[in-house]
Amino acid sequence: MTETTISTGTEESVADFAARARTWLAENMPGIDPDNPPFSVRAEEASWERAKELQKRLYAGGFAGICFPREYGGLGLDFAYQQAFNDECRRYEMPLILNTPSLTICAATILDMGSEEQKRHRISAAIRGDEILVQLLSEPSGGSDLAGVITRADRTGDKWIINGAKTWSTSAFAGDYGLMLARTDWTVPKHEGLTMFLVPLDAPGITMRRIKEVNGNEEFCEEFFDGLELGDDAVVGEVNNGWTVATRQLHHERRAVGGGSEFASGTGAENANEMPPDHAGVADATGQGEDPRIQDLAGRALARRVVKQQLIDHVSRSIANGSLPPNAGTLIRLFHAETTELEVDTALAIAGTVGVVDEGTAENPDLDGLLEIGVRYLSRQTGSLGGGSSEMARNVIAERVLGFPRELAADRGVPFNQVKR
Repeated sequence: MTETTISTGTEESVADFAARARTWLAENMPGIDPDNPPFSVRAEEASWERAKELQKRLYAGGFAGICFPREYGGLGLDFAYQQAFNDECRRYEMPLILNTPSLTICAATILDMGSEEQKRHRISAAIRGDEILVQLLSEPSGGSDLAGVITRADRTGDKWIINGAKTWSTSAFAGDYGLMLARTDWTVPKHEGLTMFLVPLDAPGITMRRIKEVNGNEEFCEEFFDGLELGDDAVVGEVNNGWTVATRQLHHERRAVGGGSEFASGTGAENANEMPPDHAGVADATGQGEDPRIQDLAGRALARRVVKQQLIDHVSRSIANGSLPPNAGTLIRLFHAETTELEVDTALAIAGTVGVVDEGTAENPDLDGLLEIGVRYLSRQTGSLGGGSSEMARNVIAERVLGFPRELAADRGVPFNQVKR
């Protein structure tokens, strides 16, 4: 397995690198107010085209893929250089939507598990801003049991023929390639008969549809595979060893969702729903700024926000130096989900009815925008589902970080074609 951060032993210090980045950013990237940044709308094609344009600028300037190896288009530098760059680019528009899942999950997984050809072509294309990588994992009948996928890949001659369906694929409509988990052997237990494929999303045999969420967003997609043909060059890792690839992929996803990936370029919220709620502002707008109970609610949320950042730093550093196992990244993912829910719940608790009912902002301009808190509440649980549910995350922490025994599973060791479904 390839190490995820490879240093080239550059003679340029982190401070000198940061100074060079500071000058380049001022001359080449659009400036923003970090407290009121322009947000990308993941459901709109224009946002992805803009992100690719900005990524191309970063690549041309020599600041793209800082922690990816040089032979695959990156700079081959340690995480300290990426952190220094992130500090410098806070006041500039960045292609943040390319971080997840393209760079921090998919490219990172290919770096660890892909063939040399896949690394050289797909990772470098993503770093250049030419291609976007997405995940094709969840299925209509699968829930959080990823190993239970029933999309099938059958060997016919020198081809793999794919039939089945995937769903809840984040931003798949904007993708060029997708990492897809399929079943290649039904006669062995479910974790043993899986293979990961790298799928060109413009290939014949793929039908893609957008999914409309309760809040009106259409970021997610569902895909249907009918006789999709793939060659052996599409296999990531080894045939029937796809669970190993998927496990590594989930490791990267959990770290990315929590904000702990070294492959993320830039920091800050990529959309309004990721901006931390201004609890004090909501309290003042609703005339509750001096209420001790409201102050206590807001303070609790703020304290949790600070602890979250400290946890990210601690876990990332500990995984890098080996004092914590890679699966400890799940701690970040779980804490992020719980913090997001607390933040949104607190904002709605403070806003009260103005968070769900338009009470006439023309007469009360201070209340303008508070209705968005209610809309945001509709999708508060997304952080508890990405990368597997929070219940699955607790299992990972218990079994793979703390060393607790695994839970009983009725289908463990049973050939998949004999498992009752």
